[in-house]
Amino acid sequence: MFAIQDMLAQDDLSVILEDELQREWKVLSQLEDAPYYMSYRVDEEYSNRISANLGNIETAGSNHERILSTSVRVGTPELDNFHEIRGGYSRIYSSGQNIPLSNDKTAICQVIWNETDKAYKEGIKRFAKVKANIAVKVESEDKAPDFVAGTKDIYYEEPIPENQRFIDEAAWKEKLKEYSKIFLSSPNIHNGRASISHYVIRKYFVDSEGDNIAHNFIYSRIMLSAEIKAEDGMVLPLYKSFLAYEVGDLPNDETIRKAVHDLVSKLEELRVAPVVEPYSGPAIMSGAAAGVFFHEIFGHRVEGQRQKSESDGQTFKKKINEVVLPEAMSVVFDPTLRKIHEQDLYGYYIYDDQGVKSEKVTVVDNGILKDFLMSRTPINNFNKSNGHGRAYKGRSPVARQSNLIVETTTRYSEADLRKMLIEEAKNQDKEFAYLFKNVTGGFTTTGRYMPNAFNVNPTEVYKIYVDGKADELVRGVDLVGTPLTMFSEVEAGGGKSEIFTGNCGAESGWVPVTAISPSLFVKQIELQKKSKSQEKPVILKRPDLQ
Repeated sequence: MFAIQDMLAQDDLSVILEDELQREWKVLSQLEDAPYYMSYRVDEEYSNRISANLGNIETAGSNHERILSTSVRVGTPELDNFHEIRGGYSRIYSSGQNIPLSNDKTAICQVIWNETDKAYKEGIKRFAKVKANIAVKVESEDKAPDFVAGTKDIYYEEPIPENQRFIDEAAWKEKLKEYSKIFLSSPNIHNGRASISHYVIRKYFVDSEGDNIAHNFIYSRIMLSAEIKAEDGMVLPLYKSFLAYEVGDLPNDETIRKAVHDLVSKLEELRVAPVVEPYSGPAIMSGAAAGVFFHEIFGHRVEGQRQKSESDGQTFKKKINEVVLPEAMSVVFDPTLRKIHEQDLYGYYIYDDQGVKSEKVTVVDNGILKDFLMSRTPINNFNKSNGHGRAYKGRSPVARQSNLIVETTTRYSEADLRKMLIEEAKNQDKEFAYLFKNVTGGFTTTGRYMPNAFNVNPTEVYKIYVDGKADELVRGVDLVGTPLTMFSEVEAGGGKSEIFTGNCGAESGWVPVTAISPSLFVKQIELQKKSKSQEKPVILKRPDLQ
């Protein structure tokens, strides 16, 4: 403990944040409407972002910034200024403010002082609105407090060495130009990009309970993307990404070149593929597609903080200890997991953005719902955080997903799943079923004031014919539905687990997540036609083909 505190004492920014918090707390705690909790979070970010399109660099740059997030809670843990105001909207103050890059104590403290003053005053105003709202509304269903105590953690990691904070921009420009130039091999591709994002993020957290944390997150990500346009005007995109904590662990040139060539070939196939017709029936989802499926229709609905909101659909709130999946299946969220199958995981972190150590959470155990992802905002019967209070820089944390892992003890082969699919299609008098091989993401709505639905965006989908005819690639597919209906149709899983990496957007901004799942056999899914442009394909040939 003393060794860690000694190291923190050598970190200038940690010292500045701690000293200023103590100074502000000493003064504000003497006021009649004193805050009962305060925290400062700083996200220090070093970044490179380079993008090439069809063989030429279009954007390139590096950046270094420090963003301060200030939280001041007034009232009591049982009822405070962060309480939901029902029947209306009142913004919770979110302080995302740049602070100086140098460790000039006077300059940094000037910003903190100003932001703390704003956060306190806004907190007092909003707390008055909270109390007025409670006086005129019916009693809340959720009786849990608005905030729970942390664990008073002290944690320190050495900063990332200066020579590792940025990548070799000149070298990567040449690589990206080479990768993206391969897209020119198709005369029909009009946009073909290769980009790299490299981030070194150091997070600082101090609060009035005694937490003092400094830790790092570093990653590099290559993104390949291209689009082609069919004769009927439909724009067809495809994507491929590679993630590693260290830039040197990214795939080699040969692997990435092959990935680009594969995208080109698949885009040309998609351009002439038939458009899907609306469909309801059985399907198989690849591991990557199933991961996104679970993220959208399930993951967002087990983020604990949503269960507190009277405006949320609360799909699973009262289903604890009920069967929600086949007995063989479990769903785990594990931000402590750095790697799986030698692949670095994007949803890994040591501490969340409320100073709570990350925890593995088994949400579904052998088909039975057991838990929620919790921040420091408790709900009925779940009164502590499990390290899932997350936020984008400058935003207020809420309960969010991390590394989602779907597990099954009864693992069928891909051939077995295909047999199940064809048999079920015959039982439903279908000439064909569907295989979802790749997806790009999706979105969902969880509120009560609109249909509680989801939309997953597949990019590579095949018809599987029951009579043995060759699989047929189709385009223009949206996978849609409502969560409880769709979830109840999950029948079996198996084959090789696949990893989907992405950024998830919600109330607290964008956070990195990973979804890992085996393939799934689903007895009933619903497809609709994707919206499309009415514009004809480009009339003139590409300039380089004249």
